[in-house]
Amino acid sequence: MLDLRLVREEPDTVVQNLNRRGGDFGPAIREVLELDGLRRDGLTRVNALKARRNSASKEVGERKRAGEDAAELIAEMRNVGEEIAALDAAVGSAEERIQEILLDLPNLLLEEVPAGDESANSVVSSWGSAPVFDFEPRPHWELGEALGILDLPRGAKISGSGFPVLTGMGARLQRGLINLFLDRHTRENGYTELRVPYLVTRETLTGTGQLPKFADESYQSERDDLWLIPTAEVPVTNLHGGELLALEELPVRYTAYSPCFRREAGAAGKDTRGLLRVHQFDKVELVRYETPERSREALEELTREAEELLEMLGLQYRRVLLAAGDLGFSSAMTYDLEVFAPGVGQWLEVSSCSVFTDFQARRGDLRFRRSQSDRPEFVHTLNGSALALPRVVAALLETHQQADGSVMLPRVLEPYIGISRLEPAVG
Repeated sequence: MLDLRLVREEPDTVVQNLNRRGGDFGPAIREVLELDGLRRDGLTRVNALKARRNSASKEVGERKRAGEDAAELIAEMRNVGEEIAALDAAVGSAEERIQEILLDLPNLLLEEVPAGDESANSVVSSWGSAPVFDFEPRPHWELGEALGILDLPRGAKISGSGFPVLTGMGARLQRGLINLFLDRHTRENGYTELRVPYLVTRETLTGTGQLPKFADESYQSERDDLWLIPTAEVPVTNLHGGELLALEELPVRYTAYSPCFRREAGAAGKDTRGLLRVHQFDKVELVRYETPERSREALEELTREAEELLEMLGLQYRRVLLAAGDLGFSSAMTYDLEVFAPGVGQWLEVSSCSVFTDFQARRGDLRFRRSQSDRPEFVHTLNGSALALPRVVAALLETHQQADGSVMLPRVLEPYIGISRLEPAVG
C-alpha cells in the first residue's frame, strides 16, 4: 500500500511514477486527496466540537450547583452531539473509501525499471549455451509419456486440464528437485525452512497484494472464506504481521516448499501443452525481510541464489529486467529468470525475483525498530521462486534428452533420486 503522507505531500511525483505502468492514475490520486482533505477538515471540526462539549459540560455542572437554568446549554450540546455523530460518520466513510482506493493502487517503481510494456523487457545477463543435438529434440510431454513419468490424460480426467500427474520416477524427480533446492537454501544460503498452511485468510492475501485486485485468479473455499495459496510467498510474508521486530532480528530469511494454485484467468489457449501452464504446481520460495537501505542489494543476492540452482542443473538461462508495464502489482522491481527449453524452442520463466520496498509491509503491518528510542519503521520485503518446478522439469527433460529417448540427469541430483539416467518405459 502506498504511504498516504507521500501521496498528500508529493501527488505529482506519485502520479508520474504510477503512470509509468501504462495507465492513468491521476483521477484516483485526486480522489484520495479530496477525500483526505474532507477527512482532515472533519477531524478538525470534531475535535473543536468535542472541546466545546467538554467545556459546556463543566459549565452545565456549575450552573446546576449555582441553581441556574442550564436547559438552553443542554439543548445546544444535544445538537453538538448530533453534529459530532454526523461528522464521525463522514470521516469514517472517507477513510473507508481512501483505504479502498489505496488497496487498488500498485506499488511505486524503482528508478532503474525501464519504461514500456513487455517488449521493453531487457536481458541483463545470461549463462550457458543451447545443447547441440544430432537428432530432432522432442518436447517434454512426448519425452515424459515415453519415459512413463508424465500422465496428462489421467490428470485431466480427475481434475480437468492443467492438473498433470507425475508417476514413478517423475514423482521422485520432482521430490528430489524440491529437496535439493531446500537443502541448498538452508545449508548454504542461511534460510530457515518453513512448512506453511496452504489455505489462508482474506486478510493474509490482502497483505501481499493478491486481494482485492486479483480475486479472480485465486481458488476460494467460500464456506470458510479461506483461499488456496497461489505461492508460499503469501503465508510466509505475513508470518510476522502485527509484530515489532528488533533490528538485530533482521534480515529474516525463510524458504518454503508448497503446492501453488492459480486459476490463470485469461490464459486459455496460451502455452497449455504439457507442463507449460498449469493450475497446480510445486514451488520452493524464498522470502526476506530487510532494512530499507539493504533491500536493493538483497534483490541481487536473492536472484543469484536462484541462478545458482539453474547452473547446478546445467540449464541455459537468462536474467530479464521487467519493464514498468510488465511489472507485477506489488513489485517495485523484478528480475525474471528464463530457461531455454530446446524441445519447444522457447524461453520459459522459472523464477520471478522481486523487491516490494515497504508496499507489502504497510498492508501486512510488518515493522521493526532500530532501537528503543527510535520510531517503528516498515521493513522491506522480497521474494523469489527458487525454483518453480513444472518448467524446470520441462527444460531439464528437453535439455538433457538423448537420441535413444533417455534423459541424463545432472550429477547433483543422483544422491536425491538414486539414478543417473531416466530410461524409456518398456512395452
